[in-house]
Amino acid sequence: MSIQPLLDALDLQEDAARALADDLRGQIQELQGRLRDAETQLEHLAITRRTVTALADRLPAQTTPPEHPDYPRIIALFNEAAGPLRARDVCGALGHEPLPKNIEGTRAKLKRLVKLDVLIEVDAGSFTKKQ
Repeated sequence: MSIQPLLDALDLQEDAARALADDLRGQIQELQGRLRDAETQLEHLAITRRTVTALADRLPAQTTPPEHPDYPRIIALFNEAAGPLRARDVCGALGHEPLPKNIEGTRAKLKRLVKLDVLIEVDAGSFTKKQ
């Protein structure tokens, strides 16, 4: 009995396994290149995030008031005021009746302007223009 047919079958299997291994090595090299590119991109994005965050800390706060006809008038009042104003004073200067609902609405607008860094609340309920 000859073992040659068995050796020929082994040769075929070895050739197939070698071809598969070579193909897989090629895929691994391609994937390693793609992985390096992705890691480089991640590093660049991390640097960009740190840069943007550092720059954002240096930017002044947004000072654009919400769109409502009272806001420009309120800011004009504080530009002309010699000292702090209370919500009741601002409400009256805007021509609104000094009713609790109007005063509270004005107070809410003044508080929004404080959050926007346009005004400061010097005492409880007393507001002035931020210098």
